Amino acid sequence: MSVNAVASTRGAGESPARDGELGEGHTAADGVPLPRFAPPQPPVVSEVPDTAPGASEAPKALEAPDTPDSASKSPASPGATAAVPFTIFDKPQKALIVFLVSTAATFSGFASNIYFPALPTVARDFNVSPELINLTVTSYLIFQGLAPSLWGPVSDVKGRRVAYLCTFTVFTAACIGLALSKNYATLLVLRCLQSTGSASTIAIGAGVIGDITTREERGGVMGIFQAGLLAPVALGPVIGGALTGSLGWRSVFWFITIYSGVFLCFLVALLPETLRSIVANGSRTPGSPVLRYPLVVYQRLTKVRQPAQEGCSPPPDRKKKVDVTGPIRILVSRGAPPMILFMAVHYAVWQMGITAMSTLFEDRYGLGETQIGLTFIANGAGSIIGTFLTGRFLDMDYRRFKARHEAQRQLARAGGPAETTTTSTSGEATASKNTVQGGDDDDDDDSFPIKRARLRLAPVFSVLQCLFVILFGWAIQYHAKISIAVPIICTFVMGWTAISTQSTVMTYLVDIFPDRSAAASASLNLARCLFAAGGTSVVMPLVNGIGVGWTFTICAGVQFLVLMGLLVIN
Repeated sequence: MSVNAVASTRGAGESPARDGELGEGHTAADGVPLPRFAPPQPPVVSEVPDTAPGASEAPKALEAPDTPDSASKSPASPGATAAVPFTIFDKPQKALIVFLVSTAATFSGFASNIYFPALPTVARDFNVSPELINLTVTSYLIFQGLAPSLWGPVSDVKGRRVAYLCTFTVFTAACIGLALSKNYATLLVLRCLQSTGSASTIAIGAGVIGDITTREERGGVMGIFQAGLLAPVALGPVIGGALTGSLGWRSVFWFITIYSGVFLCFLVALLPETLRSIVANGSRTPGSPVLRYPLVVYQRLTKVRQPAQEGCSPPPDRKKKVDVTGPIRILVSRGAPPMILFMAVHYAVWQMGITAMSTLFEDRYGLGETQIGLTFIANGAGSIIGTFLTGRFLDMDYRRFKARHEAQRQLARAGGPAETTTTSTSGEATASKNTVQGGDDDDDDDSFPIKRARLRLAPVFSVLQCLFVILFGWAIQYHAKISIAVPIICTFVMGWTAISTQSTVMTYLVDIFPDRSAAASASLNLARCLFAAGGTSVVMPLVNGIGVGWTFTICAGVQFLVLMGLLVIN
């Protein structure tokens, strides 16, 4: 079928094309091929002889592929413009980028979890109470929530590499100061500075993943990213306990200093700039040397086939100003607050449990630093295993849900008198916005229920976490009758369910805010860390006042109430 037939069909009442549906044969009046990311508009075409008279619908050759890989493989007919891939990075390059940002995210967890086994020792060294030393955890969590609200928007405007370089410089300097600290006040202040540098790696990494992945693959990639984020939950306390028991608690911060310095060298050498407002799909080369390298090497080595015609690469997204209020506005935007509150409460309860573990296991079971560190392995293993399995299952469930949705739409079209397509002004604006701002290459129509597709499993994780939080508290309450293995096993399930919930909600936020993915992650981080800061500051006073069992029963009750509220709202 000719391009003329497609134009006439569109002119007969169909809605403007969705992202990528302009296809390979459309050209502007001056003959320059329209890029795939151009806003939908009526095509003006030159005369092309019909090859299939009487055809009434667009052939598959004119449909854009759903994924970057298929985009690179679609054959181009003579005189046609090849489809522009969502990203130029091929699978090995994506794997390297995901590995780098996942490793970068480990620093937030290491700085937090490696410190837990040392809490009783640091309290004795500075001659302060456990409640005061727990404030160094609380202050860390507060700045862990606040810092990404600055660095996330910076990375969304100035570039991912710039944000990474700044945050790692701050983090390394703070670690050196902590290793040399002489009093409690210095320790408290430098923990805040350390958190400012490390916490933002989560928001920036989520932004990078949003830059290079489509919706259909994002759940699995986000699961890998969460696993990198949570590896320190398993390894950090073990390393921290061993270092504290053999070399003293200051060796913990010297270890992190060396780790961050070495990794920063790899980050500078291997991580390309991915921000779509600067490099589009990776095919545009920025002028700044900091952003240009090593992107130019990736461009030369990529195996993704790109259009050879000049002007076929997509334009970069519209540049924005740094907006530090962006995460706050996402917190109060339509649809996001219930999910963020749900995630924040579950994360806070989880953090309350693992923060209290060090003191409770020392007091109730008489464990030393190294032994306490070993008890954290179950929590970390549950987090890592859960995030891998959940990420893969999220992708499978999303594809299954999408296929069912598409089948229902096709059935409705076939059964109706005519094809019905959303043509409202608001609907077209949404699709156009996602396209121009580097959104996904699928599911841009308003009819796709993205919330239901992403969040169907969240209630299951919530109920499981509630049950094991209660069991964790009462097992420690009756420690003389119940083996220590029971609360340790509980931490495995608590870690798995808490991180599965976090991965689900974070993937959903990146989906609905594709042009502000780092800011969306920062908003989630802000809420969960502030809630966790409040929880960790009151957990020991509650335990001392009403007991371990009732403390965590109340926590589970709050989780259940939030879940019920979410189900009612949705």
